[in-house]
Formats: sequence, C-alpha cells, structure tokens
Amino acid sequence: MNKYHLPKGTSADGPYDLVVTPESAGWGHSGLRILTLKPGEEHALSTGDSEFLVLPLTGSCTVTTDGKAFELTGRTGVFASATDFAYLPRESEALISSANGGRFALPSARTERRGLPARYGRKEDVPVELRGAGVCSRQVNNYCLPGTFEAEQLLVCEVLTPGGNWSSYPPHKHDEARTDDAGNAVESELEEIYYFEVAGENGFGYQRVYGTPERPIDILAEIRTGDTVLIPHGWHGPSIAAPGYDLYYLNVMAGPGQDRAWLICDDPAHGWVRTTWASQDIDDRLPFGAEEND
Repeated sequence: MNKYHLPKGTSADGPYDLVVTPESAGWGHSGLRILTLKPGEEHALSTGDSEFLVLPLTGSCTVTTDGKAFELTGRTGVFASATDFAYLPRESEALISSANGGRFALPSARTERRGLPARYGRKEDVPVELRGAGVCSRQVNNYCLPGTFEAEQLLVCEVLTPGGNWSSYPPHKHDEARTDDAGNAVESELEEIYYFEVAGENGFGYQRVYGTPERPIDILAEIRTGDTVLIPHGWHGPSIAAPGYDLYYLNVMAGPGQDRAWLICDDPAHGWVRTTWASQDIDDRLPFGAEEND
C-alpha cells in the first residue's frame, strides 16, 4: 500500500471511520475525520489546536457548542445536494448528536488564531460552480474558501464528477509559495486531502499524483468509497470517474500561509487543455441533484 493512499478502514480509530491528523500525514496543518453516528448517538469533539467544520455526508445532526445549538438539516447523500454545515474554532468543546443517524465529515486545519466564533453555514449560501467542459465537466461545491466562508486557515470544497469524466485536470500543484517578477503571488503552499465516495455498489475511479524532479512522488490509486489520498506536494490530477460510476471527493486544504490563499499552478505539459473548453458544452448531467433542489 502506498503510504499516501489510505483504503477504507485502514485509518479508522474508535468512533471514526477515518482519522487523518497532521502527525499521521507527516505534515503540519490539514486533517480530516469521518464520523458515523447511529440513531440517537452523540459524540463529544474537542477541537484543540485546530478549527473544524461539521459537514454532513448523509443524514442530519445537531452541533452544540458554547451555549449555541446549530441544527444541520444535512442531506440524503453526497450526490443529492450541497449541505449546510457548522464551523468550530480552535479550543472549542462541541457535542454532535444525530436523532436519525448519519455520516459526518470533520475537516480541520491547525491554526494559532482563534479570532472567529462558532457559526452556521447555510446550504443556500454555498456557491455551486460548474467547471470545465466536455469530458472535463464537473461540479464544485465551494463551502469554505476565500470569498465564500471565513476561516483562519481551513479550505474545504467538494467535487462531483459524472461517470466517464475527468476532474482535477489539467494536473496542478500548490506546494510552494511563489511570486511573479512583479511580486504578485502566483502559487500558495497547501497540503491537501482527497476523501472519495463513488456511486454504485461496485463503483471505482482513479487518482493520479506525480512529483517534480526535486520532490518526487508517484501515486496511481484505484479508489472506492471510503478511500482517501494524501497530497503533500506535487502535481495532482486527473481524478478519473469510471464510466457508469459518478465520483465524489471532499477536498481539505491548509498550509502555513497567513493569507489563506488558494493559488494553483498547472503542469505546463497539460495546461493547454483549458483552452479547449470554450468550444465545448458543459455535460448536461450537471448539476447533480437538480430535481431535488428545484
């Protein structure tokens, strides 16, 4: 097993189906836990030195912290719609309870700051973006990014890719803070976690990550529901949805930069692909959950 590919169940711990911490990943900031609650169960979460989101994958829950209770309506599944969520700052004590049960993603980022309060993120305020075109068409739910929801270090989005399409393409990286000749920032340093779910009982896909000569890394992973891929550095993409099986992944990013920027650099060998999208239509299977959301 490649140490950066975590098949379902291999990083479970206690109540969590998945635990990725900065220590387990061997980096400094990004983390993710996947929590399953049975009907009527509850879970106490101490955020410690990290800020968190509570983001329903399936089901609903109540998040209680500092005398406030956030009722998360959630959703029936990741392909059904975007979801509401809750934000928890570092040094928080929270109780997550679910009357009917569900699965909940807890993305996190280590931060030295605690300047923001716990608060609720409305589903209606989540920007849903259709990106790319043709076989590179995909949907991005932009939960917690610069300009969509304020956080200290944490960046979170979801990408949904129709079966047979490629996303996270052209391959790109964000593993060093760089500026251009004019001093403008052109790339930021971010560690990234991909958590996958695939539609269909036998659904699968593929994730590619490869490095630079100075920092080699080599991953070509067949991924299934519950798998996770860690990206400490290097070019990542494509994420490939096998024909017949829609692909979902949750992206969690954080890094040392204090300006919370998400600036990427395309692999020069493949960046030209973006120029072909203007002459193609967006896949008419997008957006996902359009009927439910109407």
